[in-house]
Amino acid sequence: MKTILFAVFTVMLVSIGHGQEKNKSVTFEIKGNCGMCKNRIEKAAIKIKGVKFTSWNADTKEFHAIIDERKCSISDIKKRIAEVGHDSEGFTAPDEVYDNLPECCKYRDPASIHMDHGKH
Repeated sequence: MKTILFAVFTVMLVSIGHGQEKNKSVTFEIKGNCGMCKNRIEKAAIKIKGVKFTSWNADTKEFHAIIDERKCSISDIKKRIAEVGHDSEGFTAPDEVYDNLPECCKYRDPASIHMDHGKH
């Protein structure tokens, strides 16, 4: 009986250990427009414990990170980025934060897409 319990316990521990990776590459969409958005998004994410690398592309809206899943999750990252003003699937920036973004960063406004973002 002890042997069976030990075997079950060992299998559970091994399964849990393999479920989270030390360095995992993740990619998802984050709303934004320009270089100022890029800086804001990347700075917010890199400050999270477990985030080792960040990159956001203003043209594709694609956010890429390398994370330690034992220390943070995709939800942690999306939540933090929403807190600085940028929406993603499942996480919406608070209106008061979004409203304080520079005009060129207001990605919810279709007119902001036509602004000159090259200067930022």
